[in-house]
Amino acid sequence: MKRRAFVEIAVAALSASPLAALAQRPAPPVIGYLSGVSRDEHEDRLSAFRRGLEQGGYTEGRNCVIVYRWAEGAYDRLPALAAELVRQKVAVLVATGGPRAVLAAKAASSTIPIAFTIGGDPVRLGVVRSLNRPDGNLTGVSFLTADLMAKRFELLREVVPRASRVALIVNPNTPSANDQVSGALLAARASGTLLQVERAGTAAEIDAAFASLARHRPDALLVGTDAFFNSRQNQFIALAARHALPAIYESRRAVVAGGLLSYGPDIADAYLQAGIYTARLLDGVRPSDLPVLQPTKFELVINLATARSLGLNLPQGVLLRADEVIE
Repeated sequence: MKRRAFVEIAVAALSASPLAALAQRPAPPVIGYLSGVSRDEHEDRLSAFRRGLEQGGYTEGRNCVIVYRWAEGAYDRLPALAAELVRQKVAVLVATGGPRAVLAAKAASSTIPIAFTIGGDPVRLGVVRSLNRPDGNLTGVSFLTADLMAKRFELLREVVPRASRVALIVNPNTPSANDQVSGALLAARASGTLLQVERAGTAAEIDAAFASLARHRPDALLVGTDAFFNSRQNQFIALAARHALPAIYESRRAVVAGGLLSYGPDIADAYLQAGIYTARLLDGVRPSDLPVLQPTKFELVINLATARSLGLNLPQGVLLRADEVIE
């Protein structure tokens, strides 16, 4: 056999080998995951996101890679973290953990498909122009948690009917802060209740806000919608207990941890849907062809032990409407 023919046969055999097939296999797509919070407090939501990905045919470590960046409540870090993910040429960018993360992702790239979760109205916040047909490179899921402030106020007044003064603590660093205040003010005026607004963007400012509440002695507390506030839920719960303040939160997790009650959408389902959307974007579907999803189910969760410790006799109507009552 001539040497040239032998080389050709050898090359053909090598090309047909499993090793060559592995070498020719395309690299799995990379997902950039940007969050305004820390991984520890986000793990349950991340699990739901991964389940959504798997429903769409993608499993982390098998046929896709996820690169994570966590701001850990320091929102000013988000633009740099988003830029890092863009430089890694991710196939899809996922933005979660507060509106600031979504806005940072949008500012970082106008071409990479972006799937987001957001607590406020993405149209009003300037993320997309339309819910039904979002323009540009963004789509995702809106929890509408910020828009539920008036409903939370009404529930709190049902639980504490004698309340003549209700406090609201908001994070001025979140873009939906003014909307939250407006929603609470409308509800307060409708019920003839005085609203006391405190602003806190750090752990120390949360302590200072409660010190102000101790001086003015409100009858109940609305805890604003914010990813940083979620990361400080134990601080809020401990201070509310110390000052004997009935408080309502946005998420079930706060009530499980000892808060009085919460009202909001099913957050796990929202992250599941975000995972499904991310899989569709990886498959090449355009973000503009995926309408922004909104929640259809809202949960009222009550902690009876906390109610008893506050000396509250909860109305039967509220208990009957609860989706979950924690003993």
